[in-house]
Amino acid sequence: MDKTDLSLYEFFQMFPDEESARKYFEKKRWNGKIVCPHCSSDNIHECKDHSPMPYRCRKCRKFFSVRFGTILEESKLPLHKWLFCMYLMRANRKGISSVQVGKILGITQKTAWFLCQRIREVWMKTTKNKLDGIVEIDETYVGGLEKNKKKSQQRGWGRGPSGKLIVVGGRSREGQVISCVVQDNKKETLHGFINENIEKGSTVMTDTWKSYNGLTNFTHHKINHSVREFVRGIVHTNGIESFWAILKRGYYGIYHYMSEKHLNRYVHEYSFRYNTSKGNVLDFLGKTIEMMDGKRLMYCDLVK
Repeated sequence: MDKTDLSLYEFFQMFPDEESARKYFEKKRWNGKIVCPHCSSDNIHECKDHSPMPYRCRKCRKFFSVRFGTILEESKLPLHKWLFCMYLMRANRKGISSVQVGKILGITQKTAWFLCQRIREVWMKTTKNKLDGIVEIDETYVGGLEKNKKKSQQRGWGRGPSGKLIVVGGRSREGQVISCVVQDNKKETLHGFINENIEKGSTVMTDTWKSYNGLTNFTHHKINHSVREFVRGIVHTNGIESFWAILKRGYYGIYHYMSEKHLNRYVHEYSFRYNTSKGNVLDFLGKTIEMMDGKRLMYCDLVK
């Protein structure tokens, strides 16, 4: 199927039940040849009635399923609901709340939140290739006004970014984004992000924030927003700012609040969805499943 979009009707045609979802997970994880996650042997026996588990390794004699060694391990949710949740998170460009996921899947909000956070954990640990060519760099500030917060939550008074969390990102003109939460917007931090995520020799576009001064190993162009200059030939940061617009609309319209503890997961969710938005939905689902290996996340680690 070569369509970019997969309608809800088509999704349920392809995956009508738990069995079809299980086979899809197994195909994407093992590429058609089942391998024991305990000892990597391919000498596998399929258990009758899949009890106590679907497969048993003839070499190490251990039982296992496609869930073992992934974020799905020990989850009581059907694989069909896992797959449907991934589809929902892909289909909603500005995100989908755990309340809505819970209503659609017929589970509690708490379970839906844990489910979504485990999927975000996979996306957060995606191996990133460095951006090259022409790359736009910018930072944005996430959070409400200090005067509207409880005294115990106030981080500092002032206008603009005061007291807010800082997210820095880069977007290549080819449409790929890398973004993450940082502690400050000082020169060492922003230069460190650029050197880590941008290929040397690339052309970097920024605004005139002083922390970008002194970049080496890059061709550096600046756009002066303070004098209402937004485009000068090929020099602009409109691409990364359009990504911030999607992130902020999700923040205000969908989630309403992103805690400092979990903000990085939400930022990586938007980056991964943005980077795969032009691809096939089935490729998106398959890529997510392929990255699940070894990424189990415990609920106690999320809430402690």
